[in-house]
Amino acid sequence: MSLPYDPAELTDEDIGEKRATLEMGHEEAIEHVREVCAEVGFGIPVEFSPSELLNEKVDADRDPYYVLGACNPKIANRALDVTKSIGGLFPCNMIVWEEAPGRQVVYHVSIMKLAHMSGMVPPDSEEWDAILDETGEMTEEAFEKIEAQA
Repeated sequence: MSLPYDPAELTDEDIGEKRATLEMGHEEAIEHVREVCAEVGFGIPVEFSPSELLNEKVDADRDPYYVLGACNPKIANRALDVTKSIGGLFPCNMIVWEEAPGRQVVYHVSIMKLAHMSGMVPPDSEEWDAILDETGEMTEEAFEKIEAQA
């Protein structure tokens, strides 16, 4: 199977990739990201630690890694009106992993952009374009606030 684009040529903006490094403890970084998400309009209906699960279940010895499932219900509702399949990518995730003790990486990739690129949504949907703009602005604001703490 070949893709209609070369993944090596994609930019961070193409996929809505954001990254910030925080000089703080892991739990402090998680709380900071949780608070920032709330400030910009994302709730956190789901959160979990893959590292804790893997360390327990398969003795993985993973460093701290945490997923905050961010969601804006109004936008999610609109997205489902455009395509029911977007639910397979819900929620939008903010990831916090420990790069080194006292240094955390916060990472996000836009599920809305990935859905658009994959063909899950009609290519000419004005509503999807509006959703991309709105979620992009919210994510940009979130990372500005996250990085202000860096």
